[in-house]
Amino acid sequence: MVLIGKKDLEYFENTFIHKFDNATIIGLLLTLVLIFASQTEVILSNPIHILLIAVPLTIQTVVIFFIAYIASKIFGLSHDIAAPAGMIGASNFFELAVAVAVALFGTTSPAALATTVGVLTEVPVMLALVKVANSTKGWFKNEG
Repeated sequence: MVLIGKKDLEYFENTFIHKFDNATIIGLLLTLVLIFASQTEVILSNPIHILLIAVPLTIQTVVIFFIAYIASKIFGLSHDIAAPAGMIGASNFFELAVAVAVALFGTTSPAALATTVGVLTEVPVMLALVKVANSTKGWFKNEG
């Protein structure tokens, strides 16, 4: 732990690591902007490709969320277990996919475009599913 000197593990986990939170968000956003900037010709000449990625992804995310969420209810799990189970099951971890696609194929690759469209599709869908999970909390035992 040379980086933190004489500070303890609590400082490292609760203070030092959080100093980089904004940098990681900015890095991801800049990566997405760079990918879209390098893909503008492809996007504008083939907008149907964006729909061919976004529509099935939206359907898949919603269906998998509800399978896990309803199964959790059937098995008698609490809402605080069911909601994350649905979210984790439905997540596609596109942030990692973007990083891998860019590292392996470059920012101008179709893989980078697909993963970027995935991120931009998945985020609003997942936020909508969070709203659904919060509004259906009363479905679960001892919660409401």
